[in-house]
Amino acid sequence: MKKFYLYILLLIFTATGAVAQNKDTKKADGLFERLAYTEAITEYTKLIEKGKADKYVYAQLAESYAILGDTKKAVSFYKRATKGKSAKLTPDLMYKYAQALKAEGNAADYKTWMQKFTQAKPNDSRSASFLKNSNYLSQLLSQEPAYTVTNAGALNTSYADYGSAVSNNTLYFASARNTNRKKHNLNDEPFLDIYTATLDGSKLGTASLLTGDVNTKYHEGKVAISPDGKRMYFDRNDYYKGDLDKDEAGVNQINLYTAEKVGGEWVNVQSAPFNSDEFSTGHPAISPDGNTLYFSSDRPGGKGGSDLYMVAVNKDGTFGTPTALKNQINTEGTEVFPFIAQDGTLYFSSDGHMGMGGLDVFMSESKGANTYAIPQNAGPGINSPADDFSIYINQDTDTGFISSNRAGGKGGDDIYILGQLPPCDVDVALTVVNPAGEGIDKALVIVNNTTDNTSESDTATTTGKYLYQSKCNRTYTITASADGYKEANQNITVGKSGMSQTITLEPIIDQVVVTETEVVLNPIYFDFDKSNIRPSAAAELDRLVNVMKQYPTMVISAESHTDIRGSESYNKNLSQRRADSMRDYVVSKGINASRISSIGKGESEPAIACGTNCTEDEHQLNRRSVFKIVTR
Repeated sequence: MKKFYLYILLLIFTATGAVAQNKDTKKADGLFERLAYTEAITEYTKLIEKGKADKYVYAQLAESYAILGDTKKAVSFYKRATKGKSAKLTPDLMYKYAQALKAEGNAADYKTWMQKFTQAKPNDSRSASFLKNSNYLSQLLSQEPAYTVTNAGALNTSYADYGSAVSNNTLYFASARNTNRKKHNLNDEPFLDIYTATLDGSKLGTASLLTGDVNTKYHEGKVAISPDGKRMYFDRNDYYKGDLDKDEAGVNQINLYTAEKVGGEWVNVQSAPFNSDEFSTGHPAISPDGNTLYFSSDRPGGKGGSDLYMVAVNKDGTFGTPTALKNQINTEGTEVFPFIAQDGTLYFSSDGHMGMGGLDVFMSESKGANTYAIPQNAGPGINSPADDFSIYINQDTDTGFISSNRAGGKGGDDIYILGQLPPCDVDVALTVVNPAGEGIDKALVIVNNTTDNTSESDTATTTGKYLYQSKCNRTYTITASADGYKEANQNITVGKSGMSQTITLEPIIDQVVVTETEVVLNPIYFDFDKSNIRPSAAAELDRLVNVMKQYPTMVISAESHTDIRGSESYNKNLSQRRADSMRDYVVSKGINASRISSIGKGESEPAIACGTNCTEDEHQLNRRSVFKIVTR
C-alpha cells in the first residue's frame, strides 16, 4: 500500500497530529511527524533493539511501513500492536490493520478485524457497507476483468510514475525520474515533475519534461486539461511566486493551480482562490463541458480523511464556491483522484468503500446536479490487492490508463494501459415446471444479477420457457412464481458457454394449519429492499383471509422479521413496511381493519440465533412472516 502519491500530494495532514509518546520516542516521533518515514523506522527499530518498544512503537512502525508500501512488514507490526489485552485498539487502528491484511491477501483475518471495527464504530458508513455484505471480497475477486491491463513499459521507470490526463493526443503524467531535483525525505526519491508523451492509439512516445512555468523544485502532480486544450489545472506544493508556505504545524500543504497555454508552453500560473496554507487541495478533474472542476481535499467540514468536491468554472475562468459531492460518494476514509467520463460517470479511488486492496477505483453514474448512483467497484483488472488510482477512460474507444503499485511493475507506482476485452455474451434458457416436469404457463421469472447488481423480470412462455442473454462469468439468483404454486429461488453461475436450467415449483396445498396461537402459512417472500406484495405472497395471504372469514371473531397480529444483515434501524423500518403491506392487503380483501394489526420485529427475534455466523439457509429462516392469533 505505497501511499507516496497519497501522503505527499494530499494526505500529509494524517501524520501532523503526532505527539511524542515519551522521551524515548521523541526523536522518532519528530521524524514521523515531518513525514521522514524511512528515518523514523530506523529510530523506532532502535527502541526495539534497546528493549524500549511498546504497543505505541509497534503501531508507529506499522503505519510507517504501510505508507511506504511494505504491507508485509506493516501486518507484522500491526499484529504486535494489537496483541494482548493491554493493547489500546482504536477503531482507526483496527481498520488500518484490516486494510493491510487485505492487501496481503489474508481475507479471513481481514474479515475478523473488519468485524471488530464494525463493533467498535457501528455508525461508520464503512461498517454499514461491510455488514451489508461481509462476503463481498470473494464475490468481487470472482468477477472477470472489464479490461486488459498492460504495463506501459518504457514509459515507466524505477521511480514513481502515475496520473493520466489526455489532451490532443498527448498524455500528461507525474514522475519522480528527474534526478536533477532534490530528494525528499519520505522515501529518498526526487521531487515530482509533470511529463508528457505523445499518444498514437495505444502507442506511447518517449516521455519529455513539460516545458514552461509549471514544474518547480517541489512536487507537481495530477493534471487536468480543459476541453479546448488551453487551460491546465494541476496540484503542487504550496509554493507560489517563490514563497513556500507551511501550516501552523510546519507542514507544507498541496494547493491547486491553473496555467494557460501560450505559444505551445504552459505559463501564467495562478493559485486557485479556495486554496489554503492549513489544508490540502489537489487531484483536479474537469467535466467534459469544462464547466465544473472536481478535486479532493482534507478541508474542514469534510466527512473523512479526504473528500471529493466540485466547483463551477465560470465563462471568464473564475470559480464558484466548492461543494462536497453527495449521495454516499464520500466516506470516513479516503476519496481521491476523481475523473469524469464523457457520459458524466464519476470515477474515483477510495479506501472507504469496500474494495480489493488499499485504494480501489469506483464508478458512480451521474443522476444530474451533484447526484450520483451508489458507487460500484470497477472490478478486477482495474483494481488489485495494491493501490489503484488516477484512472482515465475513453468511452469512445473503451480504452484508458490506470496507475497502480501492483506487483510486477517497474517501480513503486506505474502507469498501465487499459485495453478492450473481446465481447463475451452467452444465452441462458430457464424452464419453470411443475413436479411432473410440465411447463407452467406464464410463470413470473425474476433474474437478479448479483455480480452487477442489476435485475430484470418477465413472464415465461406458455411452455414455461424464459430466455435471456448474459455476460460471461456472472452469478444470478433466479426467483420463479406462479398462481397456485410456492415461490422458488435458485442460484446459478453462468460461465463462458450457454446453459439451461430447470426450476421446479411445488403446488400450494390449500389446507391451512391453525394452531392455538398461530395461523401457519407457507413462507412469504419480498423483493430485495421492497415491501410490495408479490403474486406468491398474495396467494398465501388469500389463504389467511379465508381462515379469518371462517372465524369471524379471530384477530390477527401480522409480524415481519428480518435477518441480521443491515443496520438494526434499517431492518426495523423494512420489517414494519412489510408488515403494514400484509395488513393492508388483508384489509383490501374485506377483512375489517380492527381485526388485524402489523408489527415489524426487525432482527430482534431470530428463529435461529446464529449471530454473524448464519448460513444462507439460516438467514432465510430468520426472514419470516408470522401470523399470531390474538383472539380466536
